[in-house]
Amino acid sequence: MTYERESEKMSPKQLTFALFGNVYQQEKSAAIHQVLGCLQQRGATIIIEESYCRFLRSSGLVEERVFTGAAGTPAVGTFSGSQFRADFAVSMGGDGTLLRAASLVRYQQVPILGVNMGRLGFLADVSVTDFPSTVDALYRGDYTVEDRALIQVDADGAPLDSYNCALNDVAILKRDTASMISIRASINGEHLITYQADGLIVSTPTGSTAYSLSNGGPIIVPRTGVMLMTAVAPHSLNVRPIVIPDSAEVELTVSSRSHTILVAIDGRSSKMPEGITLRLSRAPYMQQVVKRPETRYFSTLREKMMWGADNRSR
Repeated sequence: MTYERESEKMSPKQLTFALFGNVYQQEKSAAIHQVLGCLQQRGATIIIEESYCRFLRSSGLVEERVFTGAAGTPAVGTFSGSQFRADFAVSMGGDGTLLRAASLVRYQQVPILGVNMGRLGFLADVSVTDFPSTVDALYRGDYTVEDRALIQVDADGAPLDSYNCALNDVAILKRDTASMISIRASINGEHLITYQADGLIVSTPTGSTAYSLSNGGPIIVPRTGVMLMTAVAPHSLNVRPIVIPDSAEVELTVSSRSHTILVAIDGRSSKMPEGITLRLSRAPYMQQVVKRPETRYFSTLREKMMWGADNRSR
């Protein structure tokens, strides 16, 4: 579902922005001063996720007076994990940073705005240069919010201890051995195939341009209402990606010579024993992503992924 905010003058309204960022690469937070300055100029309430805040302080990217509210500006607050309330979540980094932020805002139903500090920025599609005009648009109400489906994972009928929903994809992969793994797949209780492969990727339409695409999967337009299953290096050449409705339940039973496997949810992997049965289905909630009116999916495909580009000399 896509809906448009009412176009109303929102400048007098107090908006709260929750900031998330990359805590490993300093260069991906070099523009934090521009972002903070822009939000402070609009009188916004700013809160920063605790681990990101510690990184900014220890790296010296943000001076202490910013957090104490010196120089006549409001103090910048902090929060832990998903314990916050905000009008917008701002992810500063690449697509991986946005996926991590999505795992923390899942129950809050807070729209995420991705500010690109990485290389590609397919999900995080707002540049630092465009950030001020984007903030102006947020205050005007001149933006849309796209609801993106997620995949929920249960292990042997119980939710995983860690984050168990994927905005991009769930990957079941071999571990610590050159041998393939065996994955028996069923759809709504009906046997589909037993994959002999290095792994299997089950992705949302949002994630179809990520790991699945690099393994030969098709591109699926967001909000299509399907899931995509793509094998990683299958033993048989006649195994091809398959698209199924996202109302279906996918059941996967895995065996491995190493007796363990990796289950990666949006890139965050956990070791699990062989013989485990995983059940994948559409999550009961959606992830909201902020989009500017000028942002179009197909133009993003052309510009950022060189979709259809012909580099032959003319």
